[in-house]
Amino acid sequence: MRLPLLVLMLSIPFALHAGDTRTYGAPIAEDAAVVPISVAAADTGAYTGTEHRFSGRITEVCQKEGCWMMLEDDGHAARVMMRDHAFLVPKDASGQAEVYGVLSVKELSKEAAEHLAEDAGGDVVPVTRELRIDATGVRIEG
Repeated sequence: MRLPLLVLMLSIPFALHAGDTRTYGAPIAEDAAVVPISVAAADTGAYTGTEHRFSGRITEVCQKEGCWMMLEDDGHAARVMMRDHAFLVPKDASGQAEVYGVLSVKELSKEAAEHLAEDAGGDVVPVTRELRIDATGVRIEG
């Protein structure tokens, strides 16, 4: 009879956090349409230069500070930079996320690409061109 009680007690913390949504930085505008990263990547001209609400799955987070993360959707990715390092996300962040910010296409020097790959904390191949979102807010589901 004690085993079912123990199982229940151990599952309560997980149930309390299931479906939690956490916001980092500024609140995300709820009235803005959500644009998947894959849609923005297919038509960067339509989404660069002005603020939008973007979505994707977190695939990487800066392991030094949590000052950037990578969002992926349908084979397309964008690096999300926390604007002016004003806020950070947890280094172990994962799952679906929405970000509010400005999209740009960034050409990276070899040194900058290597630095970002090093910050990822793994065997990441540096890229010299990437989509980048300068985010004012990040919402992580999980």
